[in-house]
Amino acid sequence: MNVMPRIDRSIISSLKESFSGQILLPGDDGYDLQRRIHNGMIDRRPAVIARCLVNADVVDALAFGRDHGLEIAVRGGGHNVAGRAVCDDGMMIDLSLMKGTWVDPEKKRVRVQGGLTWGEFNRSTQLHGLAATGGAVSTTGVAGLTLGGGFGFLKGKCGLTIDCLRSVELITATGEVVHASHEQNDDLFWGLRGGGGNFGIATGFEFDLHDIGPTVHGGLSAYPFESASEVLKFLRDLNPTAPDELTVLAGLTHTRDALGTKLAAIIPCHCGTASEASLALEPIKSFGAPVIDGIGPISYSSLNQVFDPGVPKLDLYYWKSCFIEDLSDEIIAIIVEQFACCPSAKTKIFIEYFHGAAVRPDPSDMAYPHRSTGYSILIVTQWTNPADNERNISWAREIYDRLSPHAQTNAYTNYMDDDESLARVRQAFGENFPRLQKLKDHYDPENVFRRNQNVPPSKEDPT
Repeated sequence: MNVMPRIDRSIISSLKESFSGQILLPGDDGYDLQRRIHNGMIDRRPAVIARCLVNADVVDALAFGRDHGLEIAVRGGGHNVAGRAVCDDGMMIDLSLMKGTWVDPEKKRVRVQGGLTWGEFNRSTQLHGLAATGGAVSTTGVAGLTLGGGFGFLKGKCGLTIDCLRSVELITATGEVVHASHEQNDDLFWGLRGGGGNFGIATGFEFDLHDIGPTVHGGLSAYPFESASEVLKFLRDLNPTAPDELTVLAGLTHTRDALGTKLAAIIPCHCGTASEASLALEPIKSFGAPVIDGIGPISYSSLNQVFDPGVPKLDLYYWKSCFIEDLSDEIIAIIVEQFACCPSAKTKIFIEYFHGAAVRPDPSDMAYPHRSTGYSILIVTQWTNPADNERNISWAREIYDRLSPHAQTNAYTNYMDDDESLARVRQAFGENFPRLQKLKDHYDPENVFRRNQNVPPSKEDPT
């Protein structure tokens, strides 16, 4: 059982004096609500939660935490499966009240604050028929997804989220507010596009927007699990011919009713014209005998909410993931065999394909290096009873171990769980790791921002 952290309330008064937001201590109303993040596996109790409204709040909270020797955790959307947004006995700097959004429809740009979610982002930009690549779950935070790279339904046409990014407003470990872009602090901007929260607290982002929506063409078609192998082989043949406007996600999932029936699903998004979409989606529409046929015109915002009901807050989650070059028959067999015996009717496996604008940049153009055509396999192990932790986690590790001999050595930091090693972080960044470490040495040599997929400063690197 965790011991409730305590901090002298007289000490906290100095922080409260000018603080615009809300300071929560253990026992305060709202403390237990705010300390819980999306993954119910994470049950930590910070000594202080600083719910910031403006940059000055962030600067003051960071200084207070450092002055009192508190570990610093930063919360945006709180979706990171590893629970990096909250710590025991430390300072949780919570940006979730910072939701300012400013759309410039003429320049096709948007500025947002670091507490915004992708559902909120889309709500504002889609008023103008504009979009940037964002998360496939609407409650995901803009900040975390962006800093790690950013996969989404528009990646074939618009690239990853970081490919849409123009600038970042960052508060460094010393409390300095800096701006990073191609024109200003360009080396830091390079690192922020995929390097995570290693260099400071990102409180603002500016994105280029694209003429997409409010209507796109997509949705979900699902097939009996007995045809799962055929579904994945069909997609293997379809994806290499897909235009940039078409991004297709495959999934092995369950119905959300009491039966929890296994299904194989195809979830496409075509962001071009209706006639282009009709032509590109025709092979999917004519494939097999779906038990759910939900592909057609759909609002872009709604498409990005399709998964929301199936991934509720405080369910228990454990993820594993890998990249593969192609969906070989052997890999398909492993995925289908393992899913057939998964212990929870909430578990899912998502298979994402990368092509088009997502693979055109050079691996050295920004911190995120994975720019080759191929697939990501994400194993979303999900359950509700803590008594089932071991068997669900063991199952996820088993399928991951079976896939590993066929997988590439790289990794995606946004999908990494809390049991990943420094060696795995090095693999995630590949040849870009040394450059990231130099940035870390400059902007955060004391490793204040270590609750992330951490790039340690060189003095702390055991290698």
